[in-house]
Amino acid sequence: MPTTKTDMNTAATATDLPTYCTQTAKNAKKASAQLATLDTAIKNRWLNESADALVGAVDRIVAANAKDLEAAPGYGLSDAAIDRLRLDQTRIEAIASALREIAMLPDPVGEVLDGFTRPGGLQIIKKRVPLGVVFFIYESRPNVTADAAAICVKSGNAVILRGGKEAIHSSQAIVELMCETAEQCGLPQHAVQLVNTTDRAAVGEFLSLGELIDVAIPRGGEGLIRRVAAEATMPVIKHYDGNCHVYVDETADLEMAAKIIENAKCQRMGVCNACESLVIHQAVAAKSLPLIAEKLAQHSVEIRADERAQKHLTDCKPATEEDWGTEYLGPTISVAVVDSIDEAIEHINRYSSHHTEAIVTNTLAAAEKFTGGIDSSAVMVNASTRFNDGGVFGLGAEIGISTDKFHARGPCGLRELTTYKYIVKGDGHIRT
Repeated sequence: MPTTKTDMNTAATATDLPTYCTQTAKNAKKASAQLATLDTAIKNRWLNESADALVGAVDRIVAANAKDLEAAPGYGLSDAAIDRLRLDQTRIEAIASALREIAMLPDPVGEVLDGFTRPGGLQIIKKRVPLGVVFFIYESRPNVTADAAAICVKSGNAVILRGGKEAIHSSQAIVELMCETAEQCGLPQHAVQLVNTTDRAAVGEFLSLGELIDVAIPRGGEGLIRRVAAEATMPVIKHYDGNCHVYVDETADLEMAAKIIENAKCQRMGVCNACESLVIHQAVAAKSLPLIAEKLAQHSVEIRADERAQKHLTDCKPATEEDWGTEYLGPTISVAVVDSIDEAIEHINRYSSHHTEAIVTNTLAAAEKFTGGIDSSAVMVNASTRFNDGGVFGLGAEIGISTDKFHARGPCGLRELTTYKYIVKGDGHIRT
């Protein structure tokens, strides 16, 4: 079966770490060859039965999660991070629902993207195929363990999961259940593997195995992502920080703007698509800022404002240059006042992490100018930044939101974990 309980609980020592990592990658490479042609029905059965297994083992998963929660303060986790770590019946049922949703999505493997016949009769087909082996390094969110395993296997890829040490017990419990189900459903051995050591050196070992691993996907802090990008010997799908903006245009409905900003910032503060910075047109600053500040105050959000914004706020701190580029992931927001939409676009493109930006406006011309000028993976019009999400976009669970421009950008769902190849059919054709 893909990974056993013994495999995960026998931690690799420093002396055998290179051997362990290489063998894990070799196992994944072998599994990926079988997954590439695996029948969709088998993958979907595994997803549905894994969902049932997770719901049926709530007590087992919660008990494992309790060990992680007990250790969390010792790792210096913030309240927001501990909240992301916590599992209960409702959250486990949500994980199971995500697996079932992925099962219902079309299988991208084998999709014909293009096809044509050359004048000499040569048939050329462009077909979607899996990437192969995915090395996924992610933060302490146990639900991501299940999501990543599901989305990789459904798209025909073998996956090596390297989760944060803060969620090790929770991740082990989830992977054990999914692997037990995998064996019963006929998935190839080692389709899903959880790295059995929290030694940070393991990451470097895996990143050196470009001949066995096809892509690395880091999901976590900027430091981790920059390390992976620097050390990887294989392509990297990157997700830098989420410094997301909302711009309130001079034609905006100000009540709508206040509600959108409250949701974008406060609905869940510790996530990458939460709003971290506001940009307000000077024509509506005097009216809009008090409305916005009132809603943010209900969530104890600290405002750090430029000089022009400070004139319209009674409770704020002066913003520094550092504030404009900061992803707070908590109850703090920066505010800048601008003279035009062009200045807003310039400010956002300068300081944004190119993740998600939004405009609140009542004019089509402003919306089109903003969406055309902003250089980010997703641009919202009269909607919260919180909607940049694979599930919301109908992609099923995502493996991350890429801020890259090549191969994958925005939410990475099933199709983003595939590439393509050309299949050429002839009838004795030779080239002269």
